[in-house]
Amino acid sequence: MKLIRKGKVKDIYELDGDILFHFSDRVSAFDVKMVTPIPRKGEVLCRFGEFWFNALGTPHHMLRVQDKDRMVVKKLKMVPVECVVRGYFYGSFADRYTDHLGKGLPADYKPVMAGKLPRPIFDPTTKSEEHDLPIDKKQAIQMGLVSEKDYDFLEKTSIALYERMSAIVEEAGFIIADVKFEFGRDETGRIVLGDSLGPDEYRLWLKADYQPGKVQKAYDKQLLRDWLIKIGFKAEIDRLAKEGRKPEPPTVAPEIAAELSRRYILAYERISGCTL
Repeated sequence: MKLIRKGKVKDIYELDGDILFHFSDRVSAFDVKMVTPIPRKGEVLCRFGEFWFNALGTPHHMLRVQDKDRMVVKKLKMVPVECVVRGYFYGSFADRYTDHLGKGLPADYKPVMAGKLPRPIFDPTTKSEEHDLPIDKKQAIQMGLVSEKDYDFLEKTSIALYERMSAIVEEAGFIIADVKFEFGRDETGRIVLGDSLGPDEYRLWLKADYQPGKVQKAYDKQLLRDWLIKIGFKAEIDRLAKEGRKPEPPTVAPEIAAELSRRYILAYERISGCTL
């Protein structure tokens, strides 16, 4: 088994012509890898990925789960676009929203923090280990990332998958505010769902707690992001970014790591109906 890449949260190995994902307990935020592990996070990510690949009914690359935090998948040629779908006015979409970036929203649309959008919005980005940048259809095609036909397929498929995920989590009492999909081409050239799906790839809220106009209690890594903002780490990131540098990550407070683990596990067990 040969190590191909050690990522921010998972290690990727070559395994007899296939690929093995080892989901670690590492966590990253604002494109910075934290030094503090989150207990059982790798297990939750692996099991959530297995659940979604089985539940969504779309072609994917998963072959099997091996041990509690390892997944064997088919090798794909990944499409160099992060396929983000927004269902709610929140996060970076809200931060950079202007009338001309309305993504086809109605002219009379008045945004409310955490408010449900009139329809899901396809909001793709570039794919980078450092920092993903928002792009539109014209830019994606001009940059040679995808063809017009492939872009249309990715948009349609991503929105349909988001809507299926939303229906599934709603039955468990949750809301998916947004989600990031990754796709790749298999040996036949067909585009299939790849990478993985879990709370590192979407914002998840409890329906019982949901209140438009307010910051939402998150069952994903937003808890960590909020803590990093509170202690001033995000401001330090922004300051050093102007110099092309990144700060050293802080030690995550024990109570934040424990609560993040608890929320990940609770979300998985409620949505999947399985006990870890």
